[in-house]
Amino acid sequence: MLGKLLVRYLGAYKWWLLGVLVFQFISAMASLYLPRLNADIIDKGVAAGDTAFIWSTGVMMLTISLGQITAAIIATYFAARAAMSAGRDIRLDVYEKVSAFSEREVSTFGPGSLITRNTNDVQQVQMLAMMGATMLVTAPMLAIGGIIMALQQDVGLSWLIGVSVPILLVLVAIIISRMVPLFRSFQTKLDAINRILREQLTGVRVVRAFVREDIEEQRFAGANHDIMVVGRKVGSLFVLMFPLAMLVLNVTVVGVIWFGGIQVNEGSIEIGTLFAFMQYIGQILMGVLMATFMTIMIPRAAVSAERIGEVLESESTLTRSESATREFPTLGTVVFDDVAFTYPGAESPVLHGISFEAKPGETVAIVGSTGAGKTTLISLIPRLFDVTGGSVRVGGVDVREADLDHLWTSIGLVPQRPFLFTGTVASNLRFGREEATDDDLWAALDIAQGRDFVEEMEGKLEARISQGGTNVSGGQRQRLAIARAIVHQPDILVFDDSFSALDLTTDARLRQALWRELPEVTKIVVAQRVSTVTEADRIVVLEDGQMVGLGTHEELLTTSETYREIVESQLGVEA
Repeated sequence: MLGKLLVRYLGAYKWWLLGVLVFQFISAMASLYLPRLNADIIDKGVAAGDTAFIWSTGVMMLTISLGQITAAIIATYFAARAAMSAGRDIRLDVYEKVSAFSEREVSTFGPGSLITRNTNDVQQVQMLAMMGATMLVTAPMLAIGGIIMALQQDVGLSWLIGVSVPILLVLVAIIISRMVPLFRSFQTKLDAINRILREQLTGVRVVRAFVREDIEEQRFAGANHDIMVVGRKVGSLFVLMFPLAMLVLNVTVVGVIWFGGIQVNEGSIEIGTLFAFMQYIGQILMGVLMATFMTIMIPRAAVSAERIGEVLESESTLTRSESATREFPTLGTVVFDDVAFTYPGAESPVLHGISFEAKPGETVAIVGSTGAGKTTLISLIPRLFDVTGGSVRVGGVDVREADLDHLWTSIGLVPQRPFLFTGTVASNLRFGREEATDDDLWAALDIAQGRDFVEEMEGKLEARISQGGTNVSGGQRQRLAIARAIVHQPDILVFDDSFSALDLTTDARLRQALWRELPEVTKIVVAQRVSTVTEADRIVVLEDGQMVGLGTHEELLTTSETYREIVESQLGVEA
């Protein structure tokens, strides 16, 4: 998967990579040529006392060194440009893929894991691409070129290369084989850290309300300790690599000095040649060491690439067909036809045998006890999930055959837990329709009974909203979410228990404004309070995933025992 990912995304920047290859080749050749010039200075300049030769060769070495540095800088720039661009493209594709996921795929991966895959995992692949474009190109040039140049200097000492390089490679292979499973475990435990931290930040009020700070701290400390243990094992192997490599390098240099010194004493080689051979040995082992460093990065990047590939290759159940219907013959209608739904892995369906219709301009309420399947039912309308039996038709078209953008444009959803984005009141209200004017926003706030508190906020429509809307109350958050759905100007408004945080007076005023100002919009309302649904054109009563009642408030009082029990249980509270 790593190779596939790199080929796919780095292929678009092949000219930058070609530039890396060219300039790294220039840098490597300059590095390999410098020891020969150094040997000439010692053997031909210093030994002969030729000052002019020393100066001329020294200037040449300085010029080559400057050229080498320049080439290395240019190559690094090209590598960084290609790697960062590839990382940007991967993150964008992962984001677009996740954005197209249904609730089922998001639940399968988990939000924390998806965040890690699009940040830390992409960073690992990006870093490998950058370092690989430089080190993996330079390492073989130095190693192979160093061997050739060393053989030209003295064949007699070259057996030291044949001994030291294989020993270093064996040591590296042993260490890498132990690091691969640790990298996989590290990424999994990083997912756990992100998941726990996300839960604690999101549910901080619940944690404090139940005095669970100490327990949650212990839970986080446990996950933190687990990742520390794995990281320590990885670090131990990592730090072991370089001392072993330096040990092999230094022993090899000692061998060169020992055996080379004997040959110098015998007069078979010159001192400059011996020094050059030592430098080539260093370059050879440095090339191997650079390749070793890359082999350490490859396993972790491979694990990250595999995790990224799992996301990119996952097929969303929300399929988009080019032949999808973009025309709704009966705008505003919603029809449930013998609908059944089962969550993945569940033993029994959550919903079954659901059939009813909402006509344009009508209000259909859905009531039932907790766990009856109300939220699941309305989640099928905007196709957050796909039905497992029967069909849901919006505007006369099966939602599975409708173009998703057109489907979502026709629906305004106010979720059970309204979420506001970081920005202003205006930016949140314009989330569904950017071209909405300030007058449109105030009109929507009037209907949602939100004008009063928005006018009291500093900046009014430009008042700041923190992430999740944590700087406004629950009731204000619900009213802003309702206003946002109204600004969207949909044909169908879906309220998932969206009046629960409102007092009875505000609830009544809001419903009256909805019916009065938006008479042509179909309204589907999930509610717990009976007072919210009594004026609905039809009421659907759910119990254990089945529809046990359908009719008006007066009809259900005489025909549905479940509905009558719900009403009777609230009479004391409503009175």
